[in-house]
Amino acid sequence: MAMRMSSLFLRTLRENPADAEVPSHQLLVRAGYIRRVSPGIYTWLPLGLKVLKRVETIVREEMDAIGAQELLFPALLPREPYEATGRWTEYGPNVFRLKDRKDGDYLLGPTHEEMFTLAVKDMFSSYKDLPVSLYQIQIKYRDEARPRAGILRGREFIMKDSYSFDIDEAGLDKSYQLHRDAYVRIFDRLGFHYVIVQAMAGAMGGSKSEEFLATAENGEDTYVRCANCGYAANVEAVRVPAPEPVSYADLPAAHAEDTPDTPTIETLVAHLNSAFPREDREWTAGDTLKNVIVMLVHPDGTREPLAIGVPGDREVDEKRLAAQVEPAVVEAFDEAAFAANPALVKGYIGPGALGAEGSAKVRYLLDPRVAEGTSWVTGANEQGRHVIGLVAGRDFTADGTIEAADVRPGDACPSCSEGLESARGIEMGHIFQLGRKYAEALDLKVLDENGKLQTVIMGSYGVGVSRAVACIAEGNHDDFGLVWPRNISPADVHIVAAGKDDTILTYGEELTRALQAEGIEVLFDDRKQASPGVKFKDAELIGIPTIVVVGKGLAEGTIEIKDRRSGERRSVSTTDALAQIRAEIAR
Repeated sequence: MAMRMSSLFLRTLRENPADAEVPSHQLLVRAGYIRRVSPGIYTWLPLGLKVLKRVETIVREEMDAIGAQELLFPALLPREPYEATGRWTEYGPNVFRLKDRKDGDYLLGPTHEEMFTLAVKDMFSSYKDLPVSLYQIQIKYRDEARPRAGILRGREFIMKDSYSFDIDEAGLDKSYQLHRDAYVRIFDRLGFHYVIVQAMAGAMGGSKSEEFLATAENGEDTYVRCANCGYAANVEAVRVPAPEPVSYADLPAAHAEDTPDTPTIETLVAHLNSAFPREDREWTAGDTLKNVIVMLVHPDGTREPLAIGVPGDREVDEKRLAAQVEPAVVEAFDEAAFAANPALVKGYIGPGALGAEGSAKVRYLLDPRVAEGTSWVTGANEQGRHVIGLVAGRDFTADGTIEAADVRPGDACPSCSEGLESARGIEMGHIFQLGRKYAEALDLKVLDENGKLQTVIMGSYGVGVSRAVACIAEGNHDDFGLVWPRNISPADVHIVAAGKDDTILTYGEELTRALQAEGIEVLFDDRKQASPGVKFKDAELIGIPTIVVVGKGLAEGTIEIKDRRSGERRSVSTTDALAQIRAEIAR
């Protein structure tokens, strides 16, 4: 049945919502696709639900095509499986927890690895049952600390999650490739530009990992790519090429010097060039070793200071650091923390107060660029003093390395050493080889061909279904409103009755019924109280790709067809209207 604007549950807005920062959020609310309930939680209105269902259909068709089987788990889940895998604690405050009337612990599912694993364990016992891939399209819940950008980052969202189960790594490789190919087809059909980048598996564990990122200037994910060799990676997954160790046999001994009023890298470099000029060149920020202190809050509530040493011309990237320390959460090292660690002199922290042998016993991790034999200027752990010529491996060591420094355009490509380019995107899909983490925790084993029990190996594959709607909107809009790709649009044709004359409305109704009889979906603006100007603005805002205007030209036997994507308009005869509209839709 055709949708009619006179009765459709829809209200458009002329102004952007106060809390809407990105185009998709602004336009989806203004055009009547979604409505805010509370931060990070949205109602899908009739037009929005039609778009969402179209995305679901594309995802479902491509998953079915690779032999994956759909099921549906509950969103309300018991504590016990998540306790067995450690994630009841690991998720910390990011999960919604609740109790039933019998004081039993439950959660609203943020992800369903445990449920998939237990379902296969319950039903399969032999290698002959494998491989199998299962998927669901399900509402997920995560208590985002800062929900933003409408449905791009919400606390309730719809996700397609699937898992493959194989007897060995070779089988996992095949399942992974099947899913990867399906994802390429899904995102090709969804109608936005995307890139595939190396990624980290995060708290869920696993090995080989790739993300599908929709390119977007306001995307929250930064990735890098190499024009020379094709390398591409999310910044969290970039591995810095570590310099080879160098000999320090001829380097002079380190010496501490007074460096008053130099709590920042800028002030330190200025003082060095003034008081301790070099003969070969000037001191730069890259000659200094900056030691940044943060507080890690582990899922069980314990707090641990962590020191990260990076070259002074680099900053610690919060997202890269967060990815490295998951499931712990990073907090600032505040004045109270400094007071509890008096060996750490704010602004003048050096390796002498850090590491397993340091007086403060603060875990100390170094950027890979701080290679053995390299010489640095760094804090002396005394107010107003720094050490010059402190050599890594000779004068100090650390507890390990960490990839936490920012990645910049021009940095060396880990693959070919050419300069990297930087861009931004929106994560739309994530695939990774999960391994045996959950199978081991939940004892998922099957008998192999020799009759021996083998732990099943798993792959994990996710698509942000509701996020895809916003992502498509991000890439398909203009100054006037949304411009949906045809296979995503809530209707094929938007008919505008531009006038209150009964003849115009009658013809619009007849055309609507004729198109509907041919299986063409129509949104008919039959509102009698709305002016033609309001109707035209709403049509452009709503963004259906073909707009048909029935107006004054009807008296001469013509109507207008407008391509919302190109803006092209043309008049056609009413006698040829059906054929012309069919041709427009087929373009």
